[in-house]
Amino acid sequence: MFGKMFPMLSGEVKKEPPLKIDRVEQSAIVQLLTKQRPEAIPAPNKPITVAIIGAGMRGKGYAYYALENRKWMRVVAVAEPVNARRQRLAEDHHIPNEHVFEDWRELARLPKFCDAVVICTLDSQHFEPAIAFADLKYHILLEKPMAPSLQECYEITRAALRNQVVFTIAHVLRYTAHNRVINQMIDSGVLGDIINIQHVEPVGFWHFAHSYVRGNWRKESESSFSLMTKSCHDIDLIAQWMHSPCVRISSFGNLTHFKRENKPEEAGKATRCLECAHEKNCQYSAKSIYLDPASRGQKMWPISVLADVVDIESVDKALREGPYGRCVYECDNDVVDHQVVNMEFASGATASCTMVAFTKSVCVRETKIFGTKGQLDCDGMDSIRFDDFVTGTREVLTPSKITGMFDMRGHGGGDIALVEAFLKEIATVSTRDGATEAFNSHLYVFAAEHARRTGQVVNIEQFKQQHQINI
Repeated sequence: MFGKMFPMLSGEVKKEPPLKIDRVEQSAIVQLLTKQRPEAIPAPNKPITVAIIGAGMRGKGYAYYALENRKWMRVVAVAEPVNARRQRLAEDHHIPNEHVFEDWRELARLPKFCDAVVICTLDSQHFEPAIAFADLKYHILLEKPMAPSLQECYEITRAALRNQVVFTIAHVLRYTAHNRVINQMIDSGVLGDIINIQHVEPVGFWHFAHSYVRGNWRKESESSFSLMTKSCHDIDLIAQWMHSPCVRISSFGNLTHFKRENKPEEAGKATRCLECAHEKNCQYSAKSIYLDPASRGQKMWPISVLADVVDIESVDKALREGPYGRCVYECDNDVVDHQVVNMEFASGATASCTMVAFTKSVCVRETKIFGTKGQLDCDGMDSIRFDDFVTGTREVLTPSKITGMFDMRGHGGGDIALVEAFLKEIATVSTRDGATEAFNSHLYVFAAEHARRTGQVVNIEQFKQQHQINI
């Protein structure tokens, strides 16, 4: 009797038939998804003209699209307070002196002279330029997150709606090849009804130390809480995939590790890596993260963040005097280093999103989607595994071949595809309400953080009423 009820415990295990794996690139599902590629849109009669507000890493990266796609985009103005960044972007794009500004307000005082602005200022500096340029009828591509406060996000959204401009938040994950294919699969119905999503954002141990312990996003008062600054586009992805509004949300998380009490005894009173006896044995050594790669000739991110002119001398100086050379246990950081968000949707489906600092992989998301007809697994950008419950087969899909996207620069090709999508919306006079869509996913992030702080399960409609949100 015991064996019949629990065959695994009695050794009487019934073997399942082996799973068939289909790797044929022209299978039925591949043909279906390939047919769903958007049709190519001819370039406009003249390129869409764009002003870059903030010429740091993100602004420079988005502007680069114009250098390779001159029929689609031309950068005609820049506003940036740091002289070296401002001049470099002006030179790259041959911007006339009269359109090179230290402050975006100088540009905003002029009559509208281009089609769009790309706003890549610091998070805390999004609100004013977003409102100003929306009221001037510029189309807007705004770096994520929209703003550090719910009220500012609400006001930006209202400005975009009342001025009827194309408004896009730089949720670059939406535009990568693998996430596009995931969205296509959900829309096609091959997964059936979506019941549950499990999504993990592995930040990377040294990346978290770089950005959220030593860097610009370490203090909530100067930026925002880490779920917003790091994972707002992960929550946005889940909201997009569900096709159903979130109704309840809970969250848990803490700043657990990057605190003074966790400082190794061997580090003693040292406050900087270059003066620390424990540095050689520390996984967060600023010397190994920045100085050693720089000595080998590397100049890309994250080293490029330390100095506008990257060489050994400037990196060494930055580590001795600037924030990136500090001991991670002696910083003024206050944002959480791990957090989990649980979501319930109107459809009855559920989802969880985990953000964690302590991972080997850097931002290579892991996603599992469970539907009534199949299961989808993705733990990178190169392939998606689909288990079809109806046919009993597993298919390994190659997103780049399905979408035709092979340029993986900048967030797995997301940066390029994002700019391209923004320009095409302008060219086709799109009526898509990107502002409200972006606001709703930001709303979920604010609700999740409120849940974490209060220990409550937050009802989304009640949360909106409490904050007088009416969109």
